[in-house]
Amino acid sequence: MMLFSQARGLPVLTLDDAEEIGVLKSLTVDAASGVVTHVRVGGRHSRKESVLPWGALHAVGPDAVLVRTTAAPAAAPPHHELQGLRVLTDTGDALGTVQDVVFEPETGRVESVVTARGDLPADRLLGLGDYALVVRAG
Repeated sequence: MMLFSQARGLPVLTLDDAEEIGVLKSLTVDAASGVVTHVRVGGRHSRKESVLPWGALHAVGPDAVLVRTTAAPAAAPPHHELQGLRVLTDTGDALGTVQDVVFEPETGRVESVVTARGDLPADRLLGLGDYALVVRAG
Protein backbone atom coordinates (compact mmCIF):
# COMPACT_ATOMS: atom_id res chain seq x y z
CA MET A 1 0.00 0.00 0.00
CA MET A 2 1.07 3.58 -0.60
CA LEU A 3 -0.19 7.01 0.41
CA PHE A 4 -0.88 9.80 -2.10
CA SER A 5 1.46 11.96 0.00
CA GLN A 6 4.27 9.42 -0.56
CA ALA A 7 3.69 9.35 -4.33
CA ARG A 8 3.52 13.13 -4.79
CA GLY A 9 6.85 14.53 -5.92
CA LEU A 10 8.27 11.22 -7.18
CA PRO A 11 10.24 11.53 -10.42
CA VAL A 12 8.38 10.18 -13.46
CA LEU A 13 10.71 8.28 -15.80
CA THR A 14 10.23 6.62 -19.17
CA LEU A 15 10.64 2.85 -19.07
CA ASP A 16 12.70 2.61 -22.26
CA ASP A 17 15.50 5.05 -21.50
CA ALA A 18 14.89 6.29 -17.93
CA GLU A 19 14.42 9.86 -19.17
CA GLU A 20 12.82 12.02 -16.50
CA ILE A 21 9.69 13.68 -17.87
CA GLY A 22 8.74 15.44 -14.63
CA VAL A 23 7.41 14.77 -11.17
CA LEU A 24 4.13 13.28 -10.05
CA LYS A 25 1.90 16.18 -9.02
CA SER A 26 -1.37 14.42 -8.29
CA LEU A 27 -3.59 11.43 -8.89
CA THR A 28 -7.10 11.60 -10.35
CA VAL A 29 -9.63 9.29 -8.71
CA ASP A 30 -12.95 8.04 -10.03
CA ALA A 31 -14.87 7.87 -6.75
CA ALA A 32 -17.65 5.63 -8.10
CA SER A 33 -15.22 2.87 -9.10
CA GLY A 34 -12.66 3.60 -6.38
CA VAL A 35 -9.63 3.63 -8.68
CA VAL A 36 -6.95 6.06 -9.79
CA THR A 37 -7.66 6.75 -13.46
CA HIS A 38 -4.96 9.28 -14.36
CA VAL A 39 -1.72 10.79 -13.10
CA ARG A 40 -0.76 14.42 -13.47
CA VAL A 41 2.89 15.09 -14.17
CA GLY A 42 4.49 18.49 -13.78
CA GLY A 43 7.77 19.69 -15.19
CA ARG A 44 10.54 20.20 -12.66
CA HIS A 45 11.21 23.75 -13.79
CA SER A 46 7.98 24.76 -15.46
CA ARG A 47 4.29 25.03 -14.72
CA LYS A 48 3.42 22.81 -17.63
CA GLU A 49 1.40 19.77 -16.61
CA SER A 50 0.64 16.63 -18.59
CA VAL A 51 -1.98 13.98 -17.92
CA LEU A 52 -1.34 10.28 -18.40
CA PRO A 53 -3.85 7.44 -18.08
CA TRP A 54 -3.15 4.93 -15.31
CA GLY A 55 -2.67 2.28 -18.02
CA ALA A 56 0.41 4.15 -19.30
CA LEU A 57 2.22 3.38 -16.05
CA HIS A 58 4.55 0.42 -15.72
CA ALA A 59 5.20 0.75 -11.99
CA VAL A 60 4.80 3.08 -9.03
CA GLY A 61 7.55 2.53 -6.50
CA PRO A 62 8.94 4.26 -3.43
CA ASP A 63 11.60 6.06 -5.48
CA ALA A 64 10.05 6.69 -8.91
CA VAL A 65 7.14 6.21 -11.29
CA LEU A 66 7.94 4.38 -14.54
CA VAL A 67 5.77 5.01 -17.59
CA ARG A 68 5.50 2.93 -20.78
CA THR A 69 4.34 5.86 -22.88
CA THR A 70 4.03 9.61 -22.50
CA ALA A 71 1.12 9.87 -24.95
CA ALA A 72 -1.67 11.95 -23.46
CA PRO A 73 -5.21 10.54 -23.43
CA ALA A 74 -7.75 11.83 -25.93
CA ALA A 75 -9.78 13.30 -23.09
CA ALA A 76 -8.85 13.54 -19.43
CA PRO A 77 -11.56 13.51 -16.76
CA PRO A 78 -11.96 16.51 -14.47
CA HIS A 79 -9.49 16.55 -11.63
CA HIS A 80 -10.39 17.29 -8.03
CA GLU A 81 -7.60 17.46 -5.47
CA LEU A 82 -8.59 15.07 -2.68
CA GLN A 83 -6.25 16.19 0.09
CA GLY A 84 -7.86 18.96 2.09
CA LEU A 85 -11.31 18.35 0.57
CA ARG A 86 -14.23 18.13 2.97
CA VAL A 87 -15.97 14.78 3.44
CA LEU A 88 -19.77 14.63 3.57
CA THR A 89 -22.07 11.66 3.93
CA ASP A 90 -25.00 11.11 1.59
CA THR A 91 -27.21 12.16 4.53
CA GLY A 92 -25.40 15.49 4.87
CA ASP A 93 -23.18 14.82 7.88
CA ALA A 94 -19.69 16.33 7.85
CA LEU A 95 -16.85 13.88 8.49
CA GLY A 96 -13.94 16.31 8.45
CA THR A 97 -11.46 16.64 5.62
CA VAL A 98 -9.32 14.26 3.58
CA GLN A 99 -5.81 14.08 4.98
CA ASP A 100 -4.49 11.37 2.66
CA VAL A 101 -5.51 8.44 0.48
CA VAL A 102 -4.23 4.86 0.69
CA PHE A 103 -3.96 3.13 -2.68
CA GLU A 104 -2.56 -0.04 -4.24
CA PRO A 105 0.38 1.07 -6.43
CA GLU A 106 0.16 -1.99 -8.72
CA THR A 107 -3.50 -1.55 -9.66
CA GLY A 108 -4.43 2.01 -8.68
CA ARG A 109 -7.26 0.70 -6.51
CA VAL A 110 -8.10 3.06 -3.62
CA GLU A 111 -8.13 1.21 -0.30
CA SER A 112 -9.21 3.97 2.06
CA VAL A 113 -9.44 7.69 2.66
CA VAL A 114 -7.63 8.98 5.73
CA THR A 115 -9.41 11.65 7.78
CA ALA A 116 -8.80 13.07 11.26
CA ARG A 117 -11.81 11.07 12.40
CA GLY A 118 -10.47 7.78 11.07
CA ASP A 119 -10.11 5.88 7.83
CA LEU A 120 -13.04 5.48 5.44
CA PRO A 121 -12.99 2.32 3.29
CA ALA A 122 -13.12 2.91 -0.46
CA ASP A 123 -16.39 1.00 -0.83
CA ARG A 124 -18.13 3.94 0.87
CA LEU A 125 -17.06 6.44 -1.83
CA LEU A 126 -19.95 7.80 -3.91
CA GLY A 127 -18.86 10.98 -5.64
CA LEU A 128 -16.20 13.63 -5.86
CA GLY A 129 -16.47 17.27 -6.80
CA ASP A 130 -14.96 20.69 -6.19
CA TYR A 131 -16.81 21.07 -2.90
CA ALA A 132 -16.62 17.64 -1.25
CA LEU A 133 -16.02 13.93 -1.33
CA VAL A 134 -19.38 12.25 -0.75
CA VAL A 135 -19.46 8.90 1.06
CA ARG A 136 -22.16 6.50 2.17
CA ALA A 137 -23.31 7.11 5.73
CA GLY A 138 -22.46 4.23 7.94
